[in-house]
Amino acid sequence: MKTLATNKKARHDYFVVETLECGINLIGCEVKSARRGELNLLDSFCTIKDGQLLLIGCYIKNYDKGSFSNLDSRRTRRLLAHKREIDRLLGKVKQKGYSIVPLNVYLKQSLVKVEIALVKGKQLYDKRQSIAKRDMDRYVNRELRDYDKR
Repeated sequence: MKTLATNKKARHDYFVVETLECGINLIGCEVKSARRGELNLLDSFCTIKDGQLLLIGCYIKNYDKGSFSNLDSRRTRRLLAHKREIDRLLGKVKQKGYSIVPLNVYLKQSLVKVEIALVKGKQLYDKRQSIAKRDMDRYVNRELRDYDKR
């Protein structure tokens, strides 16, 4: 698997409750740009409308050599998932505090896949705890590395 884009901010701002792998409905030029890694998941989110899972706000750069087939780079794209999975996500999203965000876009064999997550928002003190834990882990790893060098 080759990772094309990650949404680091999502893991910082939310608790990941559950993840799901989905396909994405792209047009030829968008696939070429995605394979080159010219996409961004920042500020993108997923919603369910009319029984379809939609990715909103994902930026895929227009392909340089594409002409009439280039569409809006921030258009809404449909995610491909089973009806049963979409209904289960819809039931959980209706609960207060839950939403769906994309975490990764990657190539699996020759297909572009999106990893989405059911998430719950973090409070400010949760973010502080995450930062403190990350700093402590970094400090411990640094000390162990320095201890091994001696």
